[in-house]
Amino acid sequence: MNELRTARLCLRPFRFEDVSAVHAYAGDSEVVRYMDWGPNSHADTETFVSLAVNPPDGVHPFAVERSGALIGAVELRVTAAAHRRGEFGYVLAKSAWGQGYATEAAAAVLTYAFEQAGLHRVAATCDPANVGSRRVLEKIGMKYEGHLHDYLHIRGEMHDRLLFAALHP
Repeated sequence: MNELRTARLCLRPFRFEDVSAVHAYAGDSEVVRYMDWGPNSHADTETFVSLAVNPPDGVHPFAVERSGALIGAVELRVTAAAHRRGEFGYVLAKSAWGQGYATEAAAAVLTYAFEQAGLHRVAATCDPANVGSRRVLEKIGMKYEGHLHDYLHIRGEMHDRLLFAALHP
């Protein structure tokens, strides 16, 4: 997998030594509040990093670094290779919120999805209450397509999602 560079970030393959940095955000209940995983135990984070270091075909995980420090992750998944469809998601450490890093990283991975992974359609979802994530998806040119009711079962409750998508330009 290639390394992606933006004005302020490096999106690179994960390494086994990333466990501590990943666990710092993946174990934070506020960071994972809208996720369908976490907060992670240390063992959960070790499993994630191990899979991210050796991802299955069609999965493209990127560690997001700012000035050499790991601040989050973006993952692109090919969901239907024959139809050139995929989806992606992202997570950033609380200390990196509100500085445009999620937008920068998500835009880089969306470009990668179209230009290097050969996808035609890329989707992403976010919790309706996660205004920051919705703004990220809108800023990178994804279009709102609908409200998915009771879409995910998270920590014992059903949760809605907003669906966004972009087509290859």
